[in-house]
Amino acid sequence: MRRTERLFQIIQILRAARRPIAGRALAEELEVSLRTLYRDIAELIAQRVPVRGEAGTGYVLDEGYDMPPLMLTADELEAAVLGAAWVARRADVQLARGARDLIAKLQAIVPPELRPILLDAGLKPISLKPITKDAFDTAVLRRAIRDRHKVLIDYIDANGAVTSRVIWPIFVAYMEEVRIIVSWCEHRQAFRHFRTDRVRRLTTLAERYPARRRVLLKDWKEQAAASAQSDSNRTTKLAERLP
Repeated sequence: MRRTERLFQIIQILRAARRPIAGRALAEELEVSLRTLYRDIAELIAQRVPVRGEAGTGYVLDEGYDMPPLMLTADELEAAVLGAAWVARRADVQLARGARDLIAKLQAIVPPELRPILLDAGLKPISLKPITKDAFDTAVLRRAIRDRHKVLIDYIDANGAVTSRVIWPIFVAYMEEVRIIVSWCEHRQAFRHFRTDRVRRLTTLAERYPARRRVLLKDWKEQAAASAQSDSNRTTKLAERLP
């Protein structure tokens, strides 16, 4: 859990509590050390969140406190609208629905003067090339990535040959025309890239892959940078653009 998420979680726990909560109990619920919890409490107080109490007595949140409203600039809102529109056109049904729901939620919270940006967006994603279709539900793939599950795919290569492989999906690269599954291939014992439109069947396996995604991503980026020499190499360009 990132620190920002943890700070928000502390506020939610204290808001729901009817009596002071001991620091040790908070630390155990958040699965952090007491030292980390004390630093988080100090950070909340520094941000003027009305947390009262101290080590040994417990912590409470002053009654009536609420999270400040989400404030967005016009540029930030246009970025969100443009990104959501792009996702709605290119992603699977569930992700596209999530993009539309995001815009609906933003419309409910932004000030009236910013609502025209949502209702009549001046930025729109346009593609002059057809977007490829997938033969499987990519929402299933996204869940496998989040949960670090291995998947079995039936894949058709550029020559029309069909192979079955067990892969460890790391992430999906959304390009202008196609989507690429970046993964570790158990058959090749190496990183491989699979176009989603060439996957004829995808099955999530019960077994989780042992390596952490962050480690796999780091190894993939290092290998891509070391093996590619040409500027025209798509793998290198993809690696360089990742954060």
